[in-house]
Amino acid sequence: MSKEASAMTVEEILAHLESCGDKARHKHNTKYGAPDNQFGVKLGDIRALAKTIKTDHELALELWATGNVEAQLLATLVMKPRALSTDELERLTHTTTYGQVADWMNSYVVAKHPDRESLRERWMNDANVWAARSGWQLTASRVNKDADGLDLSALLDRIEREMPDAKPEVQWTMNFTLGAIGIHHADHRERAIAIGESIGLYQDWPTAKGCTPPYAPVWIREMAKRNA
Repeated sequence: MSKEASAMTVEEILAHLESCGDKARHKHNTKYGAPDNQFGVKLGDIRALAKTIKTDHELALELWATGNVEAQLLATLVMKPRALSTDELERLTHTTTYGQVADWMNSYVVAKHPDRESLRERWMNDANVWAARSGWQLTASRVNKDADGLDLSALLDRIEREMPDAKPEVQWTMNFTLGAIGIHHADHRERAIAIGESIGLYQDWPTAKGCTPPYAPVWIREMAKRNA
């Protein structure tokens, strides 16, 4: 680029992202639910641009407002999580456009926000699929790191009751929570496995050789064995 990335306008950044578009990535994104407002930029190219920009909170908010997949991904990498009010974070999460954007928003912004725990509890019951996805992702993280204060039996009750009819976006992170409970909490392992077998979600998920599938019974047993 001829300019410092941090001095670029949103329009110039969008033009640069469009120039990085990759047909194979665009096809992949579309297959997994990305909206038409995308260029198909490889994630590594977005990370490289973010390293050049570093942190620019106001620019991040402008990028997010475009609704473009790559602009929103970039926004999650250059915004300041603690500069967001709770209401602003609610708005961003509810206007997410795509699963990959949701995952980066959860990892790089929501997880670093001081109100993440109160949001976690509220979002698990939110009708918006992206908020609910984030709430369950935050719950899975709690189960993995520090489950003190969580009622794991009640969580399993909810997963057993709600996951079969949940939206696919939410099923994904509910399954993370199911897996986390089974992997890290031996006293709940057999029930977590039984729930996974009963629901059967991701049972036929294509998995590369040497990788662990997201099908909870196989995933839980394999990871528990590794952690033993």
